[in-house]
Parts: sequence; structure tokens; C-alpha cells
Amino acid sequence: METTSLTSLVDQHLLVASGAPSGRSACTVYGGHEHALRQTLIALSAGRSLDEHESPGEATLQILHGRVELTGAATTTKGTTGDLLVIPDTRHRLDAIEDSAVLLTVSLSR
Repeated sequence: METTSLTSLVDQHLLVASGAPSGRSACTVYGGHEHALRQTLIALSAGRSLDEHESPGEATLQILHGRVELTGAATTTKGTTGDLLVIPDTRHRLDAIEDSAVLLTVSLSR
């Protein structure tokens, strides 16, 4: 059984994001092409975004640090540390209100 410290990953990727021209950093925590479940840690510096993109399918976003805003076609949802947001099944974007790290969990079709 493997153990991953999300706290350490958050600290590491927030630091990388703060120095990156894009203001973001990400890593796969679990999954890959051979798995139906994929979890990705995404760190965004305050004021940075993941521009509008297609929904990955059934997915959730757990806010590990900071505050974010998830905007879909018809709704905007704000989340803070500890919140779990369901990603809309439409095009959407993610904005970091402050330095933030989220855990994206996606169930992929095989």
C-alpha cells in the first residue's frame, strides 16, 4: 500500500506555481492510462486560471488549500479549503481567488 502526503505535495506545488510563468503546477497523484480513476493535484497562484475547457466526464474537485471559483455554463460555485465541488458536465473554468491547490478526481471510461 502506498501513502502520499497531500500536504507535502500542496506545499511543493504552490512553491513551483509561484515561480512559474503560467502561475500553476500539477502532478498525477494516482492513475494513468491503465487506470479508470485519475487524481491530479493542481496548484494555482492567486489570480491565475485554468481557462475554459471541456468537462473530463464524471469528476470532483477537492479544495486542499485556498479559495477557488468554478464557473460552468449556467453556474458559478466558490469553494474554500475542505470543500468538495462537483465539476459540471459542461465547459467550465477554474479561477484561484488566492493561492490554491485542488485535487481533481476523474473517473475515465476504459
